[in-house]
Amino acid sequence: MDLGGKIKQMRNQKGLTQEELADRCELTKGYISQLENNLNSPSITTLTDILSALGSNLSDFFQEEKEEKVVFTKQEFIEKDSEGVLFKWLIPNAQKNMMEPVLVELAEGVSTTGDVPHEGEEFGFVLEGKLGLALGKKIFLCKKGEAFYYSAGVPHSIINKGKGKAKFLWISTPPNF
Repeated sequence: MDLGGKIKQMRNQKGLTQEELADRCELTKGYISQLENNLNSPSITTLTDILSALGSNLSDFFQEEKEEKVVFTKQEFIEKDSEGVLFKWLIPNAQKNMMEPVLVELAEGVSTTGDVPHEGEEFGFVLEGKLGLALGKKIFLCKKGEAFYYSAGVPHSIINKGKGKAKFLWISTPPNF
């Protein structure tokens, strides 16, 4: 860990000069400069004082920031093709997240398997074709360019009601697929 670099970054974020930080900690500007250039190491007490002056603490300072993956490529998508239904999980391991986006293609006349009622909500955007949303005893039609959104507390499934394949983005929260 670049201790000095991290202290310098925090000092700059607070808009403090080395002298201002030194004054707040009863240290010298030279000491802060040496510290930021990794030419000396502070005691735990001194580091605690510096971090306090910067609005932080030891726990937060030493917690490594985990690099969050933001962009996912086609090569990372996971596919499952089953009886006329193609699922493409767009985010690997999305079940650990709060929502799970899946790209679904239904062959003509095919439906997703009936989903039992569960907690959460589901959203979809039709990219191609026409869908029938079976929610409990009701069926709703949704075509290309339209979106759907429902509580998943009733039995539900999605049926391709058009000619040719239907394609839609389906997002479930919490993850359910």
